[in-house]
Formats: sequence, structure tokens, C-alpha cells
Amino acid sequence: MTEPRNPAREASHDDDAAPLLKVEGLVKHFPIKKGLLQRQVGAVKAVDGIDFEVRRGETLGVVGESGCGKSTMGRLITRLLEPSGGRVEFDGADITHLKTAGLRPLRRDIQMIFQDPYGSLNPRHTIGAIVSAPFRLQGVEPEGGVKKEVQGLLERVGLSPEHYNRYPHEFSGGQRQRIGIARALALKPRLVVADEPVSALDVSIQAQVVNLLDDLQDDLGLTYVIIAHDLSVIRHVSDRIAVMYLGKMVELADRTSLYQAPMHPYTKALMSAVPVPDPRRRGAKSERILLRGDVPSPIAPPSGCRFHTRCWKATQVCATKEPPLLELAPGRRVACHHPENAADQVPGDAPLASARDAVALVGTAPPAAPVPPQAPAGEQ
Repeated sequence: MTEPRNPAREASHDDDAAPLLKVEGLVKHFPIKKGLLQRQVGAVKAVDGIDFEVRRGETLGVVGESGCGKSTMGRLITRLLEPSGGRVEFDGADITHLKTAGLRPLRRDIQMIFQDPYGSLNPRHTIGAIVSAPFRLQGVEPEGGVKKEVQGLLERVGLSPEHYNRYPHEFSGGQRQRIGIARALALKPRLVVADEPVSALDVSIQAQVVNLLDDLQDDLGLTYVIIAHDLSVIRHVSDRIAVMYLGKMVELADRTSLYQAPMHPYTKALMSAVPVPDPRRRGAKSERILLRGDVPSPIAPPSGCRFHTRCWKATQVCATKEPPLLELAPGRRVACHHPENAADQVPGDAPLASARDAVALVGTAPPAAPVPPQAPAGEQ
């Protein structure tokens, strides 16, 4: 059977150092319309100009608060959403505005694991029909038949091959997510975007699924973009980590550097909230940066640096000039006028009055002094 033409597969592979995925100035605005004539009166700036690259075989983690545009970014690079602007390249081929005919063969190379294990599976279809759908849609006939291949996939993600004829309502949320993983990996894609892949799982199961994704990456040569809120999961699985805030990328660094010495104030605040499960530090003083106020609306984001309304280092330039994403250290890109653990980009600028009340420092109180044991009656 002749494979459908795929422009990304036919791109040159001479330069192995070239990134698998390259994003430049990516923008997605959702229009807000009102009235009988549905005139546009504004736009939700979900993703507002981001640049990054994903190397072959690596795992890029994406973190940030809810509403910062992480999931929208994931749907843009998989072309489940049409970008409003910018450029997306996969393996050297421009896929930014491919139409349906061009996207169909691309689905073999780019797949997505969705956040909601309940809404991403059709309740009317059996598990066998759901996981075998990619083979049917792409016209691929695996060696040994589709059913045997699907049962092998189910077994590989920790389910039983006998689940082939069951329906989604018969499974727990964690099992449904495993079914979604099996479906995404059916055609052995080269890039997998995972949107909160373990958030619906029990804590006891999360490590098993994370280790499963690692093993599949080694066996199949996968490249991951993993979106998550759990900073501990991101630290475990990622080679590099991107931090997003209100539609912008504010820091991009390797895992070790980011956790040991974050440069952006927002990243530092996120890191301070990560609990340290170390019994030896029980009772030790620890400082947590508590950001006051809510994330500004993406309909009308603040001028200048979008984080300046919640930043304790904000100055006049932060309110007027947007900081570019610059490489302040080898492999570390930061968008900040006054970064942490790096030279101040605008020294001597007057601080904003709001900076004093932007955060509160929360310290861990020392434990109460132990009560001395009392001697039993009669032993006074």
C-alpha cells in the first residue's frame, strides 16, 4: 500500500542538529463578538508571540498558571487550532496553514495526549475501535493484523488485551488515560504533545505512567512536549523547561539550571511553592513567595512586562517596555529587565509603588516544643 505524501517526512534529514519543531512568533487570538451583527469588540490573547525550538529526542516541559496559554499552545503546534499569526515548522517543513489534505498525513508524525480522559474517548465505541482508529484513518495495516497490534498496545500501557471489546465507561479515569496514550502512540509518531498526562491519575499510578512514557521515548525515538501544573513531574521528565505567563514565554532553560537558580521572578515564585519532601528539613525555616492578586485578563493584558503588576522587582521600565526573550547565560533565555541570578538589564531605574505590596513572604513556623514525658503515678 502506497503511503500518503507527507511534506514533513520528505524534508531533508542531512542536518541532524536541526530542531524537529521550530516555532516563531506564534499567536492565537480568540475573537469576542457581540450584537446581532456579531461584530468583534475584542480578543482573548491566549498565545501572544512565543518562540522556541524542540530538539529531536528531547522532552520539553511547559509550566505556568492556569490560563497562561499552555494548552492552547499545545493545540497550535499539533495544528488542532489554526494560528492567528507566526510560523510553525516540523522537520523543516512549514505546517502553519496546512489544509485538511496536507494535515492528514502529518497526523502520523504528530499526536496529542489530551488532559480529560473522560471527554477524549467516544463512549459509543469499544476500546478496540478507539485505539484502532488511527490505523483505519491512515490506511495502515500492521503486520499480524490491527487487532493483534491494538492488543499489544493495550498491554504495553498497562492494560489487559481482553479489554479490547469493553467500553470507556467500564474503566477508571487512570485507565482511560492509558487508553488515550495507546491511541496516540499507535502509529509510532515522532512528536507527542501531552497535555497534563498524569493529572487525572492517582499519585501511586503517576510514577508508573511517567516511567512508561520514558520507556516509550527510548523504544520509539519519541520527542515530547509535556504540559503540566505539577512542577515535580516536569522536573522528573523534562530535559528543558519553558515557563509561560499570560500568553508569553518568560524563561527557557535546562532542568538543572532552572530549579537551582531561576532567573525570572515569576519562575522563582513558582519554585518557592514546590514542597521539599525531606524529613531532615522538618521544622526548618523556608520562604515561600506568595503572589498577591489574580492573573490579569488576557483580553486586556498589562502594558510592558505582563508580570509587572505582581512583581516585587518592577520598575518604571517594566510598565512601559516589554522585555525581549534574551540569552543571558548559555542555553538560558529570560524575558526580564531585572532578572534573578544575573546582571540587572536596567540598573538604577525607579521602582514602581505597587512593587512593595506585590508579594508576601510566608515562612514555615518551627514545630512546637515536645512535651516531656510524665512519670507514672507512684514513681514521683
